[in-house]
Amino acid sequence: MKKPTPIDQLHVQLYVDGAKREDLIELATHPYIKGFTTNPNLLRKAGVSDYQGFATDILKEITDKPISFEVFADDLVEMERQARIIHTWGENVYVKIPVTNTSGESTAPLIKKLAAEGMKLNITLIIAPEQVAEVADALDANVPSIVSIFAGRIADTGVDPLPIMREAKSILSSKPAAQLLWASCREVYNIYEAESVGADIITVPPDILKKIGDIGKDLSEFSLEGVKAFYEDGKAAGFSL
Repeated sequence: MKKPTPIDQLHVQLYVDGAKREDLIELATHPYIKGFTTNPNLLRKAGVSDYQGFATDILKEITDKPISFEVFADDLVEMERQARIIHTWGENVYVKIPVTNTSGESTAPLIKKLAAEGMKLNITLIIAPEQVAEVADALDANVPSIVSIFAGRIADTGVDPLPIMREAKSILSSKPAAQLLWASCREVYNIYEAESVGADIITVPPDILKKIGDIGKDLSEFSLEGVKAFYEDGKAAGFSL
């Protein structure tokens, strides 16, 4: 059986998807981590109450790798105001804009306006294939951007995300400065799936990054490790029949 390619030899870039300060700072020291993304859900779970204070602190530590911070407004006018503030936080900052607001209204007009001004954007929560084409039309061909397709959520619906990701890669070929991102990574194997479809980036949460050390491990040995762990758990629990 062919062993998987080592992580540091893949073309797809690994971004950390998280909001715990200690995780981000520690993972930033690893050469195979190429960037970071955050979102309001992760920030809330991490107990962040001062959004700008958190960002300012993190950006003092992470200066040479891209990091995305998301607007949290629902109205497009307020989204624009927040985007302009976030944009000032640093040269390595990408402003995350959701593909629609909560009413399903497309943010494409806002994306087009901000991209035309040279703002680096990360368009997030793309799931439907038609959204990719709409976003691609709004982006500027010469301004760096990230198009985040939630492949994991697509798979959650029972649909194979691979054809959608391949189609997205083709659509984005007209925008050379745009990078295709595989979002909602569920397992280590998703990294290799992202590589196979030509994704430029995959966001990986810290708990999955911890499993990277298992890549290439002998499967029989891995099985034995599991058997031993189950045995020790049964013994520690004091089970008897």
